[in-house]
Amino acid sequence: MTTEEQRKRSEEQDQYSAGSIQVLEGLEAVRKRPAMYIGDVGIRGLHHLVYEVVDNSIDEALAGFCSQIDVTINEDSSITVVDNGRGIPVEMHEKEKRSALEVVMTVLHAGGKFDKDSYKVSGGLHGVGVSCVNALSSRMTVEVMRQGKKWSQSYERGKPLAPVSQDGLSDGSGTITTFMPDDTIFQTVDFKFDILAARLRELAFLNKNILLTLTDRREVAENGNEQHHVTERFFSERGLMEFVEYLDVNRERLTDKVIYINYDKGDIPVELALQYNTSFSENVHSYVNNINTIEGGTHLAGFRRGLTRTLKKYAEDSGMTSKLKFDINGDDFREGLTSVISVKVAEPQFEGQTKTKLGNTEVMGAVDIAVSNALSNYLEENPKDARSIVQKVILAATARHAARKARELVQRKNVLSGSGLPGKLADCADRDPSVSEIFLVEGDSAGGTAKQGRDRRFQAILPLRGKILNVEKAMQHKIFDNEEIKNIFTALGVTIGTEDDSKALNTSGLRYAKVIIMTDADVDGSHITTLIMTFFFRYMKELIENGHIYIATPPLYLVKKGKSEKYCWSEEEREAAVQELGQGKEAGVVIQRYKGLGEMNAEQLWGTTMSPDTRTLRQVTIDSAAEADHIFSMLMGDEVPPRREFIERHAKYANIDA
Repeated sequence: MTTEEQRKRSEEQDQYSAGSIQVLEGLEAVRKRPAMYIGDVGIRGLHHLVYEVVDNSIDEALAGFCSQIDVTINEDSSITVVDNGRGIPVEMHEKEKRSALEVVMTVLHAGGKFDKDSYKVSGGLHGVGVSCVNALSSRMTVEVMRQGKKWSQSYERGKPLAPVSQDGLSDGSGTITTFMPDDTIFQTVDFKFDILAARLRELAFLNKNILLTLTDRREVAENGNEQHHVTERFFSERGLMEFVEYLDVNRERLTDKVIYINYDKGDIPVELALQYNTSFSENVHSYVNNINTIEGGTHLAGFRRGLTRTLKKYAEDSGMTSKLKFDINGDDFREGLTSVISVKVAEPQFEGQTKTKLGNTEVMGAVDIAVSNALSNYLEENPKDARSIVQKVILAATARHAARKARELVQRKNVLSGSGLPGKLADCADRDPSVSEIFLVEGDSAGGTAKQGRDRRFQAILPLRGKILNVEKAMQHKIFDNEEIKNIFTALGVTIGTEDDSKALNTSGLRYAKVIIMTDADVDGSHITTLIMTFFFRYMKELIENGHIYIATPPLYLVKKGKSEKYCWSEEEREAAVQELGQGKEAGVVIQRYKGLGEMNAEQLWGTTMSPDTRTLRQVTIDSAAEADHIFSMLMGDEVPPRREFIERHAKYANIDA
């Protein structure tokens, strides 16, 4: 270490003193590090604010005191949540010496969730939800109807503007919460109706006979001569059975009825519904106290164990598998299965802060017993359905056996051809995956332009010929036989399948931090993007969940007048550019519509779509795995009417990464 470096190090040590230690009071910690509490400050974190408030109302419903929850996106993009529960307590808190309402709204880890007499089961486990929403809102008002009176309190950035006040009398009970997210914290405060609708629909299925509504006061719909705000109602009488029917609406069912299991004989109520279809994917969605456990956990392990053991015993006892020359494994029993598992646990133990994997060991046995008992009875009482299911299992085992051979051929490519990388791949020079990115480009022509325009140090290009295979309608061995899909696997350095799990994904060899889908800005390009997205969702979901998948956004127009030019990504931008360059007149303004990436030269493609300094990438996320499952099966399945309806509804506003 040089003398100068030693001097600087000494100064830094002197500056680090007791005065350097910050003590964040109250909700300041939330505002300082919001991502620690809500995940991020992007579109996902923004909507998480609504979920936290709604979850409080759902907890009231689980306790038996709430039957209706209304969510409204107001004209100014603030949110109002109304429920008819008991209302937040407003009495003086003995320890805090202030209203319990103020304590709940301004103190972390405060709430009825910690009192077992108030809530036996709760989704908002840590008690930080609504106070975090308050901290991250520029303004919030809470109105409480309780014991015949009405109370209220308002806040700015988590701080009360005045004490809780009584505002009169009330006929009913409940809580009204209105908040405006702080635009100095969030990247956007533009709520997406469809994202909120997906969560409310999910909650309606999980909590039958509770009415949830979503109203968007920013949008006005016309019905004859009348205009009204856009509103959707979510209500389910049959709960999980309807959830499975909703998920499978675009698939061909293998059995007539949804198998429903409701086991409430111990301390852990277990509810689940399942149905087999003719597809080749497994779609099992698990929940604990209404929380979507996307990483599964002990309840999912118990379900799989009970399902496999029970079906295997039935298949062997019936003699249907006696002529098979290879073993049937757990994957085979779950191919073509759609199921929703919901358990209620008084004190859930989640692995990690994100609450996505259940760790309670006692839950595994409870779910295993529930599935084994109920499914055994169902198979005995419905021999026709039982036979159809076992035949599907045998077909899956046969296909898996063929797929394993195809998969091994793909993964032996490294040995057979040196590096094993596809011939069409133009790799980058840097071998550090954390700084490298790959563009999956539509067509050889656009691929050639992208190769010329890229930064070779960290950008790789893989051209894809035409439309890749629709994996939604293909058996697994066909998928691994497809040349374009083999190239994607090999280029990314990702492998799939183990002895225990034929669909397990190994991402330890992932060669790029960003995988960017870059297609033409037309109908065919959108179709190719959807095909690739379906492939990633069904076979590489972890890459989406870990934030590796992006979609490039090439411009739609180039507006020119003389030497002045502007790239435009929307109709609104195009109109504004015409007005600006034409100074109110369109004479002399030339508008070029880009139908394909190949219409741009290498310099244009770099400047608009590929350069990290100027491009716009849309990161693909999964806000609701169940909703994504429904949409992909509808878009890429055989049923045309629902696909047409979806496209007509979303063509103008659709956002594929929402």
